[in-house]
Amino acid sequence: MRSLLKTSSLLFLFAACCFALARAQSPAPGKAGSSGGNSPKAGATSAKAENKADDCGCETKPQPNVVAVVNGVQVKIDEIDEPIKSRVSTLREQVVEARKRELDLQINGKLLDAEAAKRGISATDVLQQEVRAKVKGATDAEAQAFYDQNKSRIDGAFADVKNDILAYLRDQREREEAKKLSDRLRSGAEVKVLVEKVTPPEQETDRARLFATVNGARISSGDIEESLAPLIFSVEEQVFELRKKQLDLKINDILLEQEAQKRKITPTALLEAEVTSKVKKPTEEDARSFYEQNKDRIVGAYFQVHTQIMAYLQTIEQQNAEGAFAEQLRKAGSVQVFLSEPDPPALKISTDDQPWKGGAAAPVTIVEFTDFECPSCAGTQPVLEQIVKEYGDRVKLVTRDFPLNQHGFAFKAAEAAEAAREQGKYWEYIAILFNNQKALDVEKLREYARTLGLDLAKFDAALSSGKYTAKVQRDLDDGNRLGVDSTPTVFVNGRRMKERTIESLKAAVEAALKSPPKKAN
Repeated sequence: MRSLLKTSSLLFLFAACCFALARAQSPAPGKAGSSGGNSPKAGATSAKAENKADDCGCETKPQPNVVAVVNGVQVKIDEIDEPIKSRVSTLREQVVEARKRELDLQINGKLLDAEAAKRGISATDVLQQEVRAKVKGATDAEAQAFYDQNKSRIDGAFADVKNDILAYLRDQREREEAKKLSDRLRSGAEVKVLVEKVTPPEQETDRARLFATVNGARISSGDIEESLAPLIFSVEEQVFELRKKQLDLKINDILLEQEAQKRKITPTALLEAEVTSKVKKPTEEDARSFYEQNKDRIVGAYFQVHTQIMAYLQTIEQQNAEGAFAEQLRKAGSVQVFLSEPDPPALKISTDDQPWKGGAAAPVTIVEFTDFECPSCAGTQPVLEQIVKEYGDRVKLVTRDFPLNQHGFAFKAAEAAEAAREQGKYWEYIAILFNNQKALDVEKLREYARTLGLDLAKFDAALSSGKYTAKVQRDLDDGNRLGVDSTPTVFVNGRRMKERTIESLKAAVEAALKSPPKKAN
């Protein structure tokens, strides 16, 4: 399930809030250590590098020139890219802009890590103490006021989006507090930015290029690209889907034209004979049934939306008929498609101090980001446990928390699961949570602990003190960094799964067993 107004990671907010300040603290042009226009290094910058500054560097798997052959007719990549170039450009611009910001984000991240090391705590704990603990949450009245002011831009009733709005308002206040913290840390830091523009690597060796130092700590091109990997893959996926749809349309057009020529009629006449004339017109009963099934999402009474519903149902019937005819033509012809889907990157995902089962030293690690109020997560859990049961010590299943904003009880439920883990009953406890997703208030969480025979005083103390709040928040922060935007999100040896069926997971595990991750030196 996807979050409607997903809150950004506070680690990201902390890093981002000093973007402009990082520019201001870079060495001045022409002075010692400068990378400005008067320095030899800047003067030697090639035109090629300048051009690469606006390159997203996100075509990790270039497409072939010929992406399909339809009954002997070639379809070239330029033919399908031309109609979608504006949308593709908009998507890739996200990476260009992210790369411009990423160096500053990493600089601020280094400063936060240094502060955490100085205090002997985690970066998440520093943010908890210096930012989250100082921010007062928004009230329901403030959320209602925000909703009223922005109602035209919000999809859904207030009750449905209230939790998202509360999270958004808190997010804005945390930004302000994070800015104060970052200002303090910046004031005493030695930051050296060694490049004028952050460009993507043209070859693998370029990843070693040094971009900046923070109190002596190095930030390289490889560090930037590793952090951008989830975003780059997301953009690649979306570009692939746009291309695939455009290619399907092109293939269908070619097949339609060829069939029309064979019958010696126009494509329009062919569509009329084989599709339009056979499309069933929706009935009043169809429209009423559609309205009753979807009235929670429809604004207006039946008589007000009747015309739109009838038109919508007619369009769906037309599309289904066209799809069926296109499939018929494809089966009768010869269609070869060479468009290649992007490969998910193998991301580095921390599994330290996380609940797990299976083999401690297994060659395959499955990491799931889950939400105890999410029905899809409840459905996926038995599938994952079946994988562990079948593969035994060859697989390690790790669970991480990702409570979504719209699930008001999910965060506290995640804390409760950690409190149960402290007493050795994590897996038994989350099984109860998944079986009771409509009843996850604090009293119910205590009741489930009592059912398992947990030490209730110890459980209550952990829950009321917020002992595991930072732990759950760390999972959220890491999930945001990894591009997690819905639950459940499953990774197999760092590669994000598109499907979570038993068959697709087994296939991924088998592939990973044949090519286990390299051990770090």
